[in-house]
Amino acid sequence: MTHSSLISIENLFQTWEEFKCGKRNKRDVQVFERHLEDNLFDLHLALKNKSYKHGGYLEFYVNDPKRRHIHKAQVCDRIVHHLLYKYLYSLFDKTFIYDSYSCRLDKGTHRAVRRLEKYTRIVSRNYTNNCWALKLDIKKFFDSIDHRILLKLIAKSVNDHEILSLVKIVIDSYSSSVVEKLKGEVLDKTRTISVRQQGIPLGNLTSQIFANIYLNGLDQFIKHNLKIKYYLRYADDFLTLNNNRQYLHHCFETLQQFLSRELKLEIHPAKVSLRKFSWGIDFCGYIVLPRYILPRAKTKRRIFKKVLKSGINDQSLQSYLGYFSHANSYKITENLENIYWSTSEI
Repeated sequence: MTHSSLISIENLFQTWEEFKCGKRNKRDVQVFERHLEDNLFDLHLALKNKSYKHGGYLEFYVNDPKRRHIHKAQVCDRIVHHLLYKYLYSLFDKTFIYDSYSCRLDKGTHRAVRRLEKYTRIVSRNYTNNCWALKLDIKKFFDSIDHRILLKLIAKSVNDHEILSLVKIVIDSYSSSVVEKLKGEVLDKTRTISVRQQGIPLGNLTSQIFANIYLNGLDQFIKHNLKIKYYLRYADDFLTLNNNRQYLHHCFETLQQFLSRELKLEIHPAKVSLRKFSWGIDFCGYIVLPRYILPRAKTKRRIFKKVLKSGINDQSLQSYLGYFSHANSYKITENLENIYWSTSEI
């Protein structure tokens, strides 16, 4: 795809139709839609004339349950993100390994857990042999992504220089936003403002594909250089299985070196987990044990605390039941339904 076909007015209108799904009740989307044709034609012209500039971000925090700092771009910019996301996804997804499960079609947490369950059966030879799991997490992953490395990885597959320039605008928009924020603060005379060449924001659709492109190098290194067969990754959490504990120790040291040297990333020292399968493997919100899967105890406590404190509606019930349905949790589900029906009758 060329730059002209990517930014064509037809493609912009199609992208808008996809973008607005589930967002029609949002005020900023409604305001943009009032003058939709004018706004999209203006955006097309700016992209065509290469005068497009990314706007700032609205910052806020969400607790899901971990506190996360979210940056929300303006509607116009989010349409550009959606445009690039579709293009990059179609280009790169086929290059990703099968066992990368974050933000991909027909993947997700539940498929990752089922795959882990299958791998534990194979490595443990149907629960008769030792099976060890090394689980690692990258420290401040999204804030640590190096812009130059990311752009270099994208440039290997994107030959159109104009598309690359647009990708660079989106990547650097987060750094530019930080600089503009600093300009509004009272600064020490000796302090200088410089554009940070690292970090991508939580909240951008493009950040999802950027993360997978960035860590695809890690996936390929593990599969083809280390020849590790039983490996899974969801976002920046990744896990390897083997029946030899010492081998996993060796893998850990090698992975530390690779991440630091090639991607300028660091493994979170407090989140290194080397566990025997019989103790339970915590991954993607569930605990995988021989012959059964349990919901994470912390998640279960949080759900019941919220239900008992604030009650439960039908939508929340279906969401919680959906989560528990992927685990061996008949009694938990029964208790949750009993609470729902008892509160509904009041």
